[in-house]
Amino acid sequence: MVASILRVPTPEAREPAKATTGNVLRVSGPSALNGEVALSGAKNSALRLLAASLLTSGTVTLTNYPSELLDAQLHVEMLDALGKSCELISADEIRIAEVSVPQSRLEWTRRSIRNTLLILGALTARTGAGSVPLPGGCKLGERKYDLHVMLLEKLGARVWEDGDYLCAEAPNGLIGTDIYLPMRSTGATENAILTGCLAKGVTRLWNPHIRPEILDLIALLRKMGAKIRVFGQEHIEITGSEGLHGAEHRVIADNMEAITWVVGAAVTGGDIEIRDFPYDDLESVMVHLRAAGARFYRGDTSLIVRGGTCYPIEISTGPHPGINSDVQPILAAWGVKARGESRIVDLRFPGRYGYAEEMARMGASYEEDGDMLRIHGNGGALKPATVRALDLRAGAALSLCALMAEGETVITDAWQISRGYVNFAEKLTSLGATCRWEA
Repeated sequence: MVASILRVPTPEAREPAKATTGNVLRVSGPSALNGEVALSGAKNSALRLLAASLLTSGTVTLTNYPSELLDAQLHVEMLDALGKSCELISADEIRIAEVSVPQSRLEWTRRSIRNTLLILGALTARTGAGSVPLPGGCKLGERKYDLHVMLLEKLGARVWEDGDYLCAEAPNGLIGTDIYLPMRSTGATENAILTGCLAKGVTRLWNPHIRPEILDLIALLRKMGAKIRVFGQEHIEITGSEGLHGAEHRVIADNMEAITWVVGAAVTGGDIEIRDFPYDDLESVMVHLRAAGARFYRGDTSLIVRGGTCYPIEISTGPHPGINSDVQPILAAWGVKARGESRIVDLRFPGRYGYAEEMARMGASYEEDGDMLRIHGNGGALKPATVRALDLRAGAALSLCALMAEGETVITDAWQISRGYVNFAEKLTSLGATCRWEA
């Protein structure tokens, strides 16, 4: 059967994932989270693996695939529009075959996602040209795409904007070269790897961002026949091939979901066992959480989190193995629970603190001090309110705050959560929370 994707009329339309997911999430508190939860496949890995399927005419099969994520569903429709046939074998397995050689232009009128930049790179590498809608995704301050333009130009492509589209062409193919990133960019690193796989000669990417999702992408590409060598954080070397073949690959567990359940157990005084916990990928943030009062016990394949007293936390985001920017809204919920001042610094996306105003509607106290967010925790003494999910991580963080509040909190634009979490409300309910989707 072919994956069934719900269509919406305009790119900016409110977009529920399916019948059990709506635009509003109602969460009643206070409620402690207790029980066992299994992590889904990582959004930040799955989308990159989908883009990699454009590099081959062979069949790519992904297991532990998070099929219910809104962004994954959109990406699958993009692949369909480009000439791929995407078949859901089960809820967590997808098979991507090729019906025809991908078109160079992605005709698309719906909501865009940041991954269109990787589609552009893959199309240019495979077909010699590409044209995709300008990227969307979470609005995290200034998210430019100049590094993507730079690396494509370094590889010999001509790149330009045409209305709402970003276009590139390399009629004679991409040519391997040395690319120096001025900053460690996840997306630019991924695009350099994808394009380098089919470029002529050797591409060396200096100052890459080596993080779990990128290593997962490299693992799939190697299975497809790519020649990639990683020299730590210094550089990545990609020897171009004339073509890649199909492969089967298991998507890594979602480390952002993992941290969400860790913080959820702690701020609600609950007890959760998190299966397939990717501890090695999260060591830095887990060290900070332990120092801030988290009580957890590491098993061979799982992590048990048993409440604990939340003390103020101070973190600064940065490249892996530092703390990912995606984590900071979740840690802000920790700061709300703690008594005292927590400090969060995100120099990469300082405009991402907008969720704090939504938390303030529930009684949280905060102030922005330059690039620093100061949260004056009150022990989680929150009141219910109507708040808005500004992005998917903000939506998850507001849900955790709602679990601390006395009464029912209404989270609007909650479809954002379903962009990055599989069965979020259903998993909350299985852990003892009272919540429901509403259209």
